[in-house]
Amino acid sequence: MGQNTPADTPAGRVRELLATFQGSEVSVAHALCDRYDTGAVAYNVVSADLSSEVLTYGELRDRSSRFGAALHALGVRPGDRVATLMGKSADYLVALIGIWRLGAVHVPLFTAFAAAAVATRLVSSKAKVVVVDPDQRPKVAPPPDVSSAPAWLIVTTGDPDADALAFGDLLAAGSVPAPAPSLGGEAPIIHIFTSGTTGNPKAVVVPVKALASFQAYAEFGLNLRSDDLYWCGADPGWAYGLYFGVLATFLTGTPGLLLRAGFSPELTWATLERFGVTNFAAAPTVYRSLRNSGVPAPARLALRSASSAGEPLTADVNQWARQALGVEIFDHYGQTETGMLINNHHAPSLRAPIKPGAMGRSMPGWRAVVLDQGADAPAPIGRLGRVAMDLRASPLAWFSGYLDDTKRSAEKFSGDGRWYFTGDLGRVDGDGDFFFSSRDDDVIIMAGYRIGPAEVEQVILAHPSVAECAVVAAPDQIRGEVVECYVVLGGDHAPSPALAKDIQNWVKTRYAAHAYPRTVHFAQSLPKTASGKIQRFALRRRRGGRG
Repeated sequence: MGQNTPADTPAGRVRELLATFQGSEVSVAHALCDRYDTGAVAYNVVSADLSSEVLTYGELRDRSSRFGAALHALGVRPGDRVATLMGKSADYLVALIGIWRLGAVHVPLFTAFAAAAVATRLVSSKAKVVVVDPDQRPKVAPPPDVSSAPAWLIVTTGDPDADALAFGDLLAAGSVPAPAPSLGGEAPIIHIFTSGTTGNPKAVVVPVKALASFQAYAEFGLNLRSDDLYWCGADPGWAYGLYFGVLATFLTGTPGLLLRAGFSPELTWATLERFGVTNFAAAPTVYRSLRNSGVPAPARLALRSASSAGEPLTADVNQWARQALGVEIFDHYGQTETGMLINNHHAPSLRAPIKPGAMGRSMPGWRAVVLDQGADAPAPIGRLGRVAMDLRASPLAWFSGYLDDTKRSAEKFSGDGRWYFTGDLGRVDGDGDFFFSSRDDDVIIMAGYRIGPAEVEQVILAHPSVAECAVVAAPDQIRGEVVECYVVLGGDHAPSPALAKDIQNWVKTRYAAHAYPRTVHFAQSLPKTASGKIQRFALRRRRGGRG
């Protein structure tokens, strides 16, 4: 099952993975931890001062067994929800494996959430237990307008209080470990929330069989190897950081790195160099921040692979990466509901030259298509349409709908069940390379032309004065909509009418005359989600507020 024993073909490997994780005897604890040599390194947990703690699989097995036994003693049973509101740490990894060892379901909570957002997810998931770090402890206290105690038990990795149990005490109690259950491929392991632009967060329940798709990406997309040191910069409170920052390492036995500190260019460079990271994955925002910081890259990096996901990677970043990182960054595309779907694959058998702006080709086990705007049928090559997955040809598919949300679930699938709609617009060329354009609700329609903001943004980002930008639609009495852009300047560049004009001409000459921004707004920063994605809807709202 390991990465070192691949099948002869990608399709054959997919069949192997499906057979492993769809079977009735699969044990998550065995698949993610217990099958490895006890002395093998699971993770290197690095602090801001670059001191580090090595966690072996033997230590992980022992400590997670103790935590699983403690959860069992608290009444947690297979299928029950256990949440974590924790930073990156060895305790976090122990908690994860302990939860899954028991057959319980992990509810990831992002540490930047406010108390109200935390409470919404705890209540919705019906969590029995929440494990928190000391700095997060106040967020899980009963809200002031609620007199009764919360339904969940609180376990803290800090000093306990009257309403919380101590994580360390539970591990030291020496409870008898419960046998790791074999629950089968349909059993849930993760209960994660994904937010849209409207409505409450949508609950995605991830089954054991999804691990087949996650491991396929770890092998095909990231090409994780046992001799790698892999560092994923994404936060495990979100899907990519959990699926592919943590699970990917456990599935392949690849030593991983967790950094217990916030982002800074200096610390990122120092960590890459000091620990000899060979395989690095991060959002394009991280790479752009490194580039724009002015902090020089170390002379000695060990990187053999670099990947990005979460938003389109622009060609200008890769131009910088070839010199600064010594490798190209491979862009990857996926969703919380599916895992990764389309990649510039690192695996040698699937590797192909990178095309500027392309997010890659369908991953083995998935078949991506671009559907016509007006009908559920493939669009002509090169035409903008709806990116979808052909479920008849996607054996790795596992998402069947949002929990207790029939309406929004139905919106993700065609009536006949063949197509899964990603909600994104894009195009595909004759080689099978996909190009992201925009979310469905971000597309700009000007005088009959459909303009994808991401494509215009890629052009603007290549301008030497621009550090970040976002493109939105503005109403126009004649054309319906026109393009406007918000720009954050880099370096010593200062806003001016002349610079705005230069950016407009840049788009005219490098993309299309009709798609240039009619107005260029200079901004100090752009609104973003907690994971670093630019919120175009917030800019549209801001513009509307100006009248």
